[in-house]
Amino acid sequence: MVVAVGTDSTVSGDYNADAITVLEGLEPVRERPGMFIGSTGPGGLHHLVYEVVDNAVDEAMAGHCSSIEITLRADGTCSVTDDGRGIPVEAHPQYPDKSAAEVVLTVLHAGGKFGGTGYKVSGGLHGVGVSVVNALSSELEAVIDRDGRRWKLQFCNGGEPVGELTDTGPSPESSTGTTITFKPDPTVFDHVEFRAQTLTERLQMMAFLNAGLCIGFTDERRPKPVRHEFCYPGGIRDFVRHLNESSEALFDEVGFLSAAEDGDEVEIAFQWNTGFNTDGIHSFANGINTVEGGMHAEGFRSALTSAMNNYARDRKMLRPDDDNLQGDDIREGLTAVVSVRLEAPQFEGQTKAKLGNTAMRSLVQKAAYSGLSEWLEEHPTEAKLVTGKAIDARRARIAAQKARNTVRKSALGGASLPGKLTDCSSGDPEEAELYIVEGDSAGGSAKEARDPATMAILPIRGKILNVQRSRPERIFDNNEISALISAIGAGVDGATGENGFDDAKIRYHKVILLCDADVDGSHIRTLLLTFFFHRMRKLLSGGYVYIAQPPLYSTKVGTETVYLKDDRAKDAFLSDRPNHRNEFQRLKGLGEMDAAELWETTMDPARRTLLRVSLGEAVTADRIFSVLMGDDVDARRGFIQDNASDVRFLDV
Repeated sequence: MVVAVGTDSTVSGDYNADAITVLEGLEPVRERPGMFIGSTGPGGLHHLVYEVVDNAVDEAMAGHCSSIEITLRADGTCSVTDDGRGIPVEAHPQYPDKSAAEVVLTVLHAGGKFGGTGYKVSGGLHGVGVSVVNALSSELEAVIDRDGRRWKLQFCNGGEPVGELTDTGPSPESSTGTTITFKPDPTVFDHVEFRAQTLTERLQMMAFLNAGLCIGFTDERRPKPVRHEFCYPGGIRDFVRHLNESSEALFDEVGFLSAAEDGDEVEIAFQWNTGFNTDGIHSFANGINTVEGGMHAEGFRSALTSAMNNYARDRKMLRPDDDNLQGDDIREGLTAVVSVRLEAPQFEGQTKAKLGNTAMRSLVQKAAYSGLSEWLEEHPTEAKLVTGKAIDARRARIAAQKARNTVRKSALGGASLPGKLTDCSSGDPEEAELYIVEGDSAGGSAKEARDPATMAILPIRGKILNVQRSRPERIFDNNEISALISAIGAGVDGATGENGFDDAKIRYHKVILLCDADVDGSHIRTLLLTFFFHRMRKLLSGGYVYIAQPPLYSTKVGTETVYLKDDRAKDAFLSDRPNHRNEFQRLKGLGEMDAAELWETTMDPARRTLLRVSLGEAVTADRIFSVLMGDDVDARRGFIQDNASDVRFLDV
């Protein structure tokens, strides 16, 4: 229900009850939580934390907050504390019988960022306001320090008030700020256990994007609490160093440029490494990770290509008859962060994965061209290294193009399919499935077990090429990768695919990785996901990739065989049936299963379990892939040690 929309577009900077503009009520949230937070799975659960933290970051972006503390407690609650101005507590002008704090916490789209005068630039808009957290929590408490007094407001059962806003006394040391403590409702979410690593990555990213903002994160659920502190005076410069830490930088300095126009701002940090990836541009708008890029990313790419070509020609590094360097040539090994702040962001799609403001393209392009041209002139040593690397990449691209042309019809053109592919008879991508199977033996069982109408089988022999470390000409000369490209039928992104990956041409809307649950199988899955991430990213972002989940155990219940996915499922089974006495059989590897077992446990749509792979935060995903598949052994070991306790959350 729409209950009044603020029309004052001016920004006075005042943050009081008049700054809280109400758009609609809270009632629909519990009925359809997926509409507001995406899902009731892990993504939606962690979204609750992001909503509260985003409000605190809004205060920081407005210049009123310098510290945010997030705490996970053993009782399942999460607390977020900031030292901002505190949520207003006076009566709301549109709801005289309610305090502004109660309106913020009980009315959807109520806050200083929704068209009111509280904030000029906001990142919290990517959700629906902190009220959605209240709606999906079994309990929530707000403690507000404002104007020298401390106030408390409590709710239960999805937003039902427990008493009224209460003045509990003076604020300690005249502090200001807000603490929101909430407990996700287990009747809403599939699981209510927060994953520390997911939050750590997101909170660290927020600290990088807000130079000088200190974010503390404490996990009190472990026997010995674990604490992280993120504070980066260098902001996105430090972000680029962090992203490049598992790579060998081409030079030490991180380039930086910034500009502002009509209240919109852009910051760009950049550094090249010795690697071959061409997709190292990470873009953000108002602190929101725009995974699919948008106008700001386009503006930077265009400016970078122009500035580098002009520099190379002015320095006679390109001959007059040479073609210009292409964007992928120049971006090979580049890591860059493009962060913009704007008053009225226009995001394409509900996920806000792409920035649509056309004016931002112009601002970024002008600022980046001017700043990059100046940087190249003032850093001749670094400029020579970067330009030389781009020219080397150009030579490699031409060589890769020749290799690609030899397999155009079979690998990229889609005119013929790989001989090892056992295709399905259906031509409808919506119902067609491609099983990528580890080894010929498992492939044989899968071919026999499959439904030939909808299931295609592509066996992969051995471990495919690690595209993280390989130039394009090696990638597209690899038989296994050529077979993958041909079977999927949508082309590839990168230097050798001039038309890029076209998701409209995907032949199967389920690409299912079927590998053993052992070290080798995990390695093969990671290699495949690395390839998809760098050359078919839309396959991941579109939700087309799945991991088959063959069960680890089986047992008899009467005459029926029950399959259990893992130890957790086994424990739950025994908890429900404490008197169960039949033995549990540990199931064999895929290659040792006969066709009937494979169908019954892993391929039958009525009984199988598939794990959909989501791209999530591209920055986080790229760093994980870089660490796990890169050359830095110490970084890889550290990542594994840091995440060992989160093994139950792993998707691969």
